[in-house]
Amino acid sequence: MASNVAPETELRWGSPAARWVIAATVGGSSLAMLDSTTVNVALPAMGLDLGARVRDLQWVLNGYTLALASLMLLAGSLADRFGRRRIFTLGIVWFTVASLLCAVAPTPLLLIVARVLQGIGGALLTPGSLAILQATFATADRARAVGAWAGLGAIAGAVGPMVGGWLVATLGWRSIFWTNVPIAVAVLWITFRHVPEHRSGNPAARFDLRGAALATCGLGAVTWALITGGADGASSAVIISALLGASALALFIVIERHADAPLVPLSMFRSRQFSAINVVTFVVYGGMAIVFFLLMVQLQVVVGVSPFVAGTALLPVTVLMFTLSARMGALAHRIGPRRPLVIGPLIMAGALVGIARIDQSASLATDVFIPVTTFGVGLTIMVAPLTSSVLEAAGTHRSGIASAINNAVARTAGLLTVAAVPGLVGLTGDSFAHPARVSDGFTAAMYVAAAMVAVGACVALGFVRDGRADA
Repeated sequence: MASNVAPETELRWGSPAARWVIAATVGGSSLAMLDSTTVNVALPAMGLDLGARVRDLQWVLNGYTLALASLMLLAGSLADRFGRRRIFTLGIVWFTVASLLCAVAPTPLLLIVARVLQGIGGALLTPGSLAILQATFATADRARAVGAWAGLGAIAGAVGPMVGGWLVATLGWRSIFWTNVPIAVAVLWITFRHVPEHRSGNPAARFDLRGAALATCGLGAVTWALITGGADGASSAVIISALLGASALALFIVIERHADAPLVPLSMFRSRQFSAINVVTFVVYGGMAIVFFLLMVQLQVVVGVSPFVAGTALLPVTVLMFTLSARMGALAHRIGPRRPLVIGPLIMAGALVGIARIDQSASLATDVFIPVTTFGVGLTIMVAPLTSSVLEAAGTHRSGIASAINNAVARTAGLLTVAAVPGLVGLTGDSFAHPARVSDGFTAAMYVAAAMVAVGACVALGFVRDGRADA
């Protein structure tokens, strides 16, 4: 069991203690990231094995994301009040148990339920990992630590499709969930031995359970309406669900304004910097989610490559994030976040125009790897500055809830785009069994994603400032 290092004991970059803390936080967040990306590449195999339709596969992704997005705010508050390490550890254990349930699920419905439970675990561990870094590292080294966290964590995100493809091809799709167990055991061992505990909240304060319930119900109802409406049209049930969801989310905002201990302290959004960065997060990550959802399907169903080969398409992103993210975090600390948050998304948008041209005659070496590598350049420029600057805008004492808000914004964006865009571009029902329909829908979806990412660059140009000024 680790000794509880006093909160005022700040770690410096490069020290052995700092390396252990980074290893634990990267391992924990990568557990969730690896799982989500391997699930993307396994979707076609899951659909065939379980007899799932496009709507079921959307819920395999969105059931997880819904729980993650709607409960992450509560988890961030829990981390600040009861201890970042404690909630982080609970999340790892919960996530692992839910992974085992996913591995043995016999039907699409039970797989979706297990994925929802998995999302709860992800919500507990994700904001805690960043909050631990923010509370543990010296101020001068935080941006670099966050950059390392982003770069190393991106390995899981980018290697995930390749590893998942190999597992699906050799051991079957269920093996992607079994692999979470050894990773979780290693992370728990490091956490207990080397990660100090920190808290900054009042354990006696009441939790905003009404806010948590309204956020969950509102997002759930809107997501169901988007998925069902995209497949079946705007029936009365879809319209009622959308209205109920929107009403719940509106009531959530009203309650948060008057709650004694709000789930989302709306006062944080008085900071123009904090608000602007979260808007950038929403549009950029919304665009990214639809790319990662459909690219693996396009490569397997339309181009005709194996799951493993499809997974290797994102290998350039892995290399770039691993080698450059820490440097980009340090650079943003010196020059400010504005330029990286403009340049990165613009490069990503241009790359997505190239990715949209991938079709049945595509060459992996030129038509796939070149635009994907370009996309990785833009992503690497953007991620570490975005993450570190949103935490800096909130301050150390609110790092847990700031991380939770930003992660929830990113996940909610992905939730809504994965729910809405496939239906908008004609990918419904058994579309994944028809390569021509998949290809047409994929092209349209990539242009939508490019537009969203470009909007993120425009928001950063107009509203993000270098430093913490909120004027």
